[in-house]
Amino acid sequence: MEYEFCQVERDGRILIVTMNRPDVMNAVHAPMHHEMSRIWDDFAADPDLWVAVLTGAGERAFSAGNDLKYTAQGGKMKPPASGFAGLTLRLDLEKPIIAAVNGVAMGGGFETALACDIILASRDATFALPEPRVGFFAATGGVQRLTRQIGRKPAVDMLLTGRRVSAEEGLRLGFVNEVTEPGTVTERALEKAREIAAVSPSSIRATLRVLRHMDDIENLRTSLLYSRQVLADLRETEDFREGVSAFVEKRPPEWKNR
Repeated sequence: MEYEFCQVERDGRILIVTMNRPDVMNAVHAPMHHEMSRIWDDFAADPDLWVAVLTGAGERAFSAGNDLKYTAQGGKMKPPASGFAGLTLRLDLEKPIIAAVNGVAMGGGFETALACDIILASRDATFALPEPRVGFFAATGGVQRLTRQIGRKPAVDMLLTGRRVSAEEGLRLGFVNEVTEPGTVTERALEKAREIAAVSPSSIRATLRVLRHMDDIENLRTSLLYSRQVLADLRETEDFREGVSAFVEKRPPEWKNR
């Protein structure tokens, strides 16, 4: 099947998905969310596909996150039930996804990577949840997943400052599994995918089922859905509108706290 915003390839049991909007650093807008949701639906349903690799086109970015210019221009579409990039609310997938992070993974792009099971990062990759700088917060799993994956204190530092974190620091913090040399991360991800595809798919499915259940016990689903409601309230504030406008106009925001 042909897609408009992603490239999709098969390599034996492996699905390779490349977010393909390099002109906007693979930022995700509403039509792309829905396209990716269909891709993951098909991946989940295909018994001949056992593992996936997700990456971004070009060397500049895995994904810069939400396409704020599309938002500022009034682009509207109800988000898919499966969440950002069709993935962040997809809590029942029993097939592993490896994020091959090349360049920046910002905001929703970082949250998409956190929703994957393994993160491999190029040495020149950078990660951040900069939403507070533009009037948002990390509402599509960043708050919940980062605190679960690296602990509350280091996660809060990233969440409240929006600071950038290198691949090496991500490895030390624990959300990156492995750092590769520039230009090699996708091939390394494919090597890892082949390792996974060589073992029992039933065992992988059982392992992921237990891991997903552990998250559900801690009410991850309830917390993620609550984030959606808080985000809906945030969208009604002046600060939200100012953050988007300032980003598009390339100027410092003037916050009103209302």
